Amino acid sequence: MEETIKQIISKKKTGSREIHKITAIVNSVMQTSGPTLFSISDGTGSLMIKAFEGAGIRSYPEIDEGDCIEVMFNLKEYNKMLEGEAIRMKKIEGSNVEKVKKKIETLQREKAQVKQIPFLAKSRILEKLKDRFVKAATEIRLAIIMNRPIIIRHHNDADGYSSGFALERAILPVILEHHGNEKALSTYYTRAPSNAPFYELEDSIKDTAHSLTGIARFSEKIPLILIVDTGSSPESLLAIKQGRVHGIDFIVVDHHFFEEDLVSKETLVHINPFLVGEDGSKFSAGMLCTELARFINPEVDVDYIPAMAGFADMIDNEEVMSQYLEIAKKKGYPKQLLSDISAVIDFVSTKLRFMEAREYVEVLFGEPKEQQKNLVELLAPHIKKLEKESLEIAKSAVKKEKHGKTALHFLFIEDTFSRGVYPKPGRANSMIHDFFEKSGEKNLISLGVLTDAVTMRATEESNFSVHDFIAYCKKNIPETFVNGGGHKHAGAIRFVPSQRDKVLYAFREFVKNIK
Repeated sequence: MEETIKQIISKKKTGSREIHKITAIVNSVMQTSGPTLFSISDGTGSLMIKAFEGAGIRSYPEIDEGDCIEVMFNLKEYNKMLEGEAIRMKKIEGSNVEKVKKKIETLQREKAQVKQIPFLAKSRILEKLKDRFVKAATEIRLAIIMNRPIIIRHHNDADGYSSGFALERAILPVILEHHGNEKALSTYYTRAPSNAPFYELEDSIKDTAHSLTGIARFSEKIPLILIVDTGSSPESLLAIKQGRVHGIDFIVVDHHFFEEDLVSKETLVHINPFLVGEDGSKFSAGMLCTELARFINPEVDVDYIPAMAGFADMIDNEEVMSQYLEIAKKKGYPKQLLSDISAVIDFVSTKLRFMEAREYVEVLFGEPKEQQKNLVELLAPHIKKLEKESLEIAKSAVKKEKHGKTALHFLFIEDTFSRGVYPKPGRANSMIHDFFEKSGEKNLISLGVLTDAVTMRATEESNFSVHDFIAYCKKNIPETFVNGGGHKHAGAIRFVPSQRDKVLYAFREFVKNIK
């Protein structure tokens, strides 16, 4: 009786004389100095089959990538990985080919279907996005089952890391189950932080180049790229389109504002509260990605991450945050610990920069929990000392102006802090903004000014909008090439360095006309 790869792997009777027989499709063929390696799948799982005719001699030369085969083999274990040792391999031809491919495709889609589970938090916004969550989770599971590599691109801050890690914890066990060996975790999965608050063309070209090399050398497939905590803005469009030219598919999970949805038509799925008429500032990306992770893999345990991500991104959504905080508390993560962990992640992100650092990041997120606790206890006091010093420096350097009822505070970052120190410019500006707001300045806008960029924080009373100011600049000073994004009262812009004074002048004029 013919078996499936899933059944065979679950038995794990390696080294026995039992002969297995399956029908499968060949994903790739690689010739080594010894045996020929055939990577095959049957819709239930994947397996490497070794065939040996002689050192460096191509076995079964009539069988190539994409062919349907019938194979008989013994199951062996080599370097802690399960693989088949071919006894006989036969290429399927004629009308039976379509039958086999259709059967495998049906099995793949059945396996990719997600379970309908409730969200961790009750929320109108999540319910309105549910179809998008289900579709995204299905596409991710299907990509894994079809042996497509998964690449996660996330913003290089605490919320971005929370987003990437939550998805990573869900995806890796699915890859391991499908392939049956730990080597697949490095072959079929990559996570990479991105410094810019959008998917940069440089990152897109690097992702594409790496993928094309894998295809050419190892017969890998075109990847699925998940862009999280960034990706919704027009600034990401060119990079996404560049990847699409090469056949790459994209899923975007973001919570930042955009004037016009240019991204959805270029992606398999686009998840953002603004797409369903809701405010993206009510959810952080880490919250959204944790909910998505649970659809991908209901067994994943990342339930405390939404509360931490919400703290890190200062989410003002009492109804939902209270639910996530209660869940985190039951998991042994009270408010102060969550705040300390988010600070440590934000600090470490400045040191790791573009490294994946999978094992170190696991410790940051509590794997193992005791080591996480020790790391936080060590670094949190150091970070608080740096932040206290930074605040004192910022207080002495901030330049104050008054325009009508609105107070403007300018913090010139490069004139105030040494290059590369913690906290990052956005964090430094937020700290000085929070200090003066708590001191009683309710109508306040704070700017962290760099040579070619400005980070912004504003109070509700200021009636300031980051998005309106960007539109104002594009209309009135197009020569500055202002672009950027964020939320209504918190965001960042970039511009031509030589035009900084013009941008700051335009900012003052814009504030004067706020009603």
